Amino acid sequence: MSDGLIAGVDEVGRGPLAGPVVAAAVILRMDDPCLGEYRDSKRLSARKRLALYHHLRRHALAYALAQASVEEIDALNILNATMLAMRRAVEALPIRPDQVVVDGNRKPSLAVPVRAVVGGDAKVPQIAAASIAAKVVRDRFMCRLDVQFPQYAFAAHKGYGTKAHLEALAAHGASPWHRRSFAPVRRCSSGVG
Repeated sequence: MSDGLIAGVDEVGRGPLAGPVVAAAVILRMDDPCLGEYRDSKRLSARKRLALYHHLRRHALAYALAQASVEEIDALNILNATMLAMRRAVEALPIRPDQVVVDGNRKPSLAVPVRAVVGGDAKVPQIAAASIAAKVVRDRFMCRLDVQFPQYAFAAHKGYGTKAHLEALAAHGASPWHRRSFAPVRRCSSGVG
């Protein structure tokens, strides 16, 4: 990577049947004492993720979070909604980066140079930090939804299509937070309110 401010970008929530897709953009300080600890959020315990999230909130040079709503996911498709959330996160940064690195093989359209890195959340600390921030924030959101809609057990599966979630969909129909463009949800035409 070249010199200058590098923003790492990652998202959480492309695969679930419910909830928004959340993206984070993070510019780390190169003297961050946790620089070597940032990892793909899925490979960290919930406790370690939370500790690193609180650390980066206090010590990152800049970070921002953004989302694409269920309605945007249904209208645009999940890939385009993900790119929208990533763009919003980068544009919300209080400091303009010189370069953006994103996890995966697709790049959002931005006013700064963007590089896609397959497996980037395991290779680039800035992307790993963004992965952690996005996962913590989305997981918290899904736990709040669980209080409103306990019949779906969102706190347990975070909206992913587990057996229990599919059974709840069949029994209760779709909530306002379900993605109607996703086939398992589309099959459950009745809504709850």
